[in-house]
Amino acid sequence: MALGSLVLLLSLLGVLGLGDPGPLEDVVIDRYYIPKICLREVQMGDFIRYHYNGTFKDGKKFDSSYDRGATVAGVVGVGRLITGMDRGLQGMCVNERRHLIVPPHLGYGSIGVAGLIPPDATLYFDVVMLDIWNKNDKLQITTLSKPEHCNRTVENSDFVRYHYNGTLLDGTPFDSSYSKDSTYDTYVGTGWLIKGMDQGLLGMCAGEKRSIIIPPFLAYGEKGYGTVIPPQASLVFSVLLVDFHNPKDGVFLEHLEVPESCKRRAVTGDFVRYHYNGTLMDGTLFDSSYSRNHTYNTYIGKGYIIPGMDQGLQGVCMGERRRVVIPPHLAYGENGAGDKIPGSAVLIFDVHVIDFHNPADPVEIETVYRPEGCNVTTRNRDFIRYHYNCSLLDGTKLFSSCVHRDVGCAATGQQGGGRRVLGHGREGAGFRCAAGPPLLGPRGFLSRLVLLCAPCSHDYGSPQEVTLGANKVIEGLNSGLLDMCAGERRVLIIPPHLGHGENGARGVPGSAVLRFEVELISMEEGVPEGYLFIWHGDPPENLYEQMDLDKDGQIPADEFSTFILTQVAEGKGRLMPSSDPEKVIADMFKNQDRNQDGKITAEELKLKSDEDQEKIHEEL
Repeated sequence: MALGSLVLLLSLLGVLGLGDPGPLEDVVIDRYYIPKICLREVQMGDFIRYHYNGTFKDGKKFDSSYDRGATVAGVVGVGRLITGMDRGLQGMCVNERRHLIVPPHLGYGSIGVAGLIPPDATLYFDVVMLDIWNKNDKLQITTLSKPEHCNRTVENSDFVRYHYNGTLLDGTPFDSSYSKDSTYDTYVGTGWLIKGMDQGLLGMCAGEKRSIIIPPFLAYGEKGYGTVIPPQASLVFSVLLVDFHNPKDGVFLEHLEVPESCKRRAVTGDFVRYHYNGTLMDGTLFDSSYSRNHTYNTYIGKGYIIPGMDQGLQGVCMGERRRVVIPPHLAYGENGAGDKIPGSAVLIFDVHVIDFHNPADPVEIETVYRPEGCNVTTRNRDFIRYHYNCSLLDGTKLFSSCVHRDVGCAATGQQGGGRRVLGHGREGAGFRCAAGPPLLGPRGFLSRLVLLCAPCSHDYGSPQEVTLGANKVIEGLNSGLLDMCAGERRVLIIPPHLGHGENGARGVPGSAVLRFEVELISMEEGVPEGYLFIWHGDPPENLYEQMDLDKDGQIPADEFSTFILTQVAEGKGRLMPSSDPEKVIADMFKNQDRNQDGKITAEELKLKSDEDQEKIHEEL
């Protein structure tokens, strides 16, 4: 019998040398090392792999698998081994070591092996058992850990990314993905893997850990693999499934939190502001908008973001939280992105939609309360007082109407190309810090206010005051305040292109949709644009003489003010509404005092309507 056949069963055993036992009737077995864990013992008909040293009584070596550099494989109890070895290997565990003494009649008897083993030789074997399997064995799968939530498991034709440690049954390592610092990426069930691994990965969840024991006929069989996997070797894989997908997969959506009220859902062409955490399927964070303390702002459905996110944000509500699971062919594909997103990685985005709008959106107006008998409503140029609260659509409070006070805003005027400070202004939230309208009196152009201020942020105090249509508030708020009655309350949703735009303002994020709660307190009828005072009828024919109260041929500021206030009191004319009528009159006077000498002459006094008419004639 070939000695090579003997060596196969001795992988897990070792023998310590024994003294002379005298004539033996049977094999003497010394189990000098037994592993604490023994999942299986050698039985008749099992295939085994083992190493051994064979010596005579005097210690002289006659054979060794170690010297040949290869383990021995064989079958126990079918007559392929000497009888003593067949008996001596029974009941061994993987990694067990035995010392066997085989008497001649259970070895090579009175014949021996020519040139190698003399007749009637007692044989001493030191054996270590390395592998045990049976042709009836199946794959052995042990789940080591499994995530609580598992929406889907691996199926044939899926593409998987996993880490593994590969060992022989005795624990000898032969390969590891961890040492390569890269997952093993492949398709399942398409012949790219050994059969045992194809089967062992089925049904796994992303994040699951398994131990998979694969018998040789489901691994590399009789040929083994290179120098690391011997023939007829059982393989043990400790597998961590990082992620998987199918080339046919689409985006998977999980609705984590949907607001009760959802008046509109996002569609292609909308501009969305959202926060997100981006992770791989194993939970590794690769990006987060929260870490930058700034939303991610983009159009959806137009190719500005990866296709999976373009699809995943379709139909979201404002305030919704959803999880978007994106397969790699709808994300960064086989190449990945940077050093944080591996190739063929499935991406998970936990998204919180702050707001969205469309560049074509108008102001959305909801009337909360409208008084009965509402006959007079606001128009452009009217002077109004109103209360407001301003917030983002996620509920973040931005501003509220407050007691008027100087907030360090400078109102500057331009005249004749020069620039001078006219005084201090007050401007609340929703006011645009930009050029105001021309301030015009009965004649001529005076100046244009430029408001450079920060919005107030206090709770209700004095109402906000503004002249509608005077470019003093954002366009959307101005629109939302039109056609209101005193006492009416509204909710206004203002898209950014009618608000503070993509740059935002102090305290207002860029591209933010704003929510205003407004209540109209009072209103005063305005005057046409460009006018600070209008006559209810025709002005006096001898206007200058009537305005010159002391008849000295010139009109100082006090005479001008007294005359205008008298006309208002008698109902003959109306000032532009303002919280400071004296300032309006002062602006009118300065507008007429062309040479700024503190008095108006007859030549300087000219009606705005007359001046406009002269300008038309000059242009013609």
